[in-house]
Amino acid sequence: MATIQTYPWDAADHLQTKEDIAAYLEAALEEGDPSLIIAALGDIARAKGITNIASETGLGSENLCKALLSEGNPEFTTVIRILQVLGLRLQIVPIT
Repeated sequence: MATIQTYPWDAADHLQTKEDIAAYLEAALEEGDPSLIIAALGDIARAKGITNIASETGLGSENLCKALLSEGNPEFTTVIRILQVLGLRLQIVPIT
């Protein structure tokens, strides 16, 4: 039997455009699981560079990592600042 070689998959490697990022985050939001949303924000931050996001939001890299990459619970203002840096915004729509 042939051996199948697998490779690790990292979402951050596939989040290149603003549209990719928006679709990824929207999918996480639709699931409604806060931990999934935080994980998605962490993937996005890694894709764009933790240091870059931290610098542009005025947050320290360590604080950003704690909030997004290690079972964090970021404040809503932190989430909004990250979205603004990414050129995104939240939009509220009725559940259908």
